[in-house]
Amino acid sequence: MKVKQGCNSTAMGVPATTEEELLRNTIITPEHVLGLQKITENYICSPEENVHMIDFTRFKIRDMETGIVLFEIMKPPMPPGGRNDCDPNAGRFVRYQFTPAFLQLRKVGATVEFTVGERPINNFRMIERHYFRQQLLKSFDFEFGFCMPSSMNTCEHIYDFPALSNEIMREMILHPYETQSDSFYFVDNKLVMHNKADYSYNGPLSLPCTVPPMS
Repeated sequence: MKVKQGCNSTAMGVPATTEEELLRNTIITPEHVLGLQKITENYICSPEENVHMIDFTRFKIRDMETGIVLFEIMKPPMPPGGRNDCDPNAGRFVRYQFTPAFLQLRKVGATVEFTVGERPINNFRMIERHYFRQQLLKSFDFEFGFCMPSSMNTCEHIYDFPALSNEIMREMILHPYETQSDSFYFVDNKLVMHNKADYSYNGPLSLPCTVPPMS
């Protein structure tokens, strides 16, 4: 399993851009999304742009200080003879419910398992931007490394969370799902996937996190 330490993506020197401008582009690059000033309202690429057939099948988060697994979800296998007639946007959005204690964590590891199609991938990168009420909290930048054709891959990304003020944490707890994120995936600096999520931090103390199954 590959372990990747994330770096903080900065928009210094990157021109500000809007979602509307990006939707008019035929190719969207990392520099484009780093210029976004707020969460997107729509997906800025279609499922058909995932020409490398990247498919995320498992996701796990653990607290790096204690090793406690906070949650783990897996994509259910397709039944024999089953057809893939689902919504093409299924699996692109996840709604998370965390407890207030999650906001106190400083470092977590996110393990992702994914398969790729018949093409090798040399430069696979994710930029993930987290917002609360359109205010950017942090932008993460991860490299997945080389992926062989028709392979199953596992990678753990290490998230260093920013220190938040008590006021912001209180507002995030009181206003569920106003914390949101965009996850942009690039192959050779071209956007091929875009996923979205929102977050609640007012879950029961006995329940670390709840998410819907992966589609």
